[in-house]
Amino acid sequence: IVVSEGEFCMQKKEQEKEQTLVMDFIKILFVMYFITCILLLLLAFVLYKAQPGEMVSKVWLIAVYIISGLAGGFLIGKRTKSRKFLWGCLMGMLYFAILFAVSLLLYKGLAGDWMHLGTTFVLCVASGTVGGMVS
Repeated sequence: IVVSEGEFCMQKKEQEKEQTLVMDFIKILFVMYFITCILLLLLAFVLYKAQPGEMVSKVWLIAVYIISGLAGGFLIGKRTKSRKFLWGCLMGMLYFAILFAVSLLLYKGLAGDWMHLGTTFVLCVASGTVGGMVS
């Protein structure tokens, strides 16, 4: 099979583009988890100082998922510039997958019920999708 120089260059550019996209995903995931850490530290501080009820802490935790997902979807949408909502959706899925994997490792199995798991999945994916659409 003979490949022309132009085709070779196009294949090489496409491969470099895929590699940079993977690196962008990794960088954005780090940003998402940095945001998550900062917000969880803020939540811990508020819980320590104000001692609010359990419902307030659950709402804050939901807000952490949503804010992180929006940020990730927005950033990947800015990067890709096409099909932003799909890339944001994928970003939310990856964010949830890592949360789920860490939870499995820490608790040595499933902690909580399936309803909570499903709700968290929907929150992560939906917020990532909306972040991508807004970008």
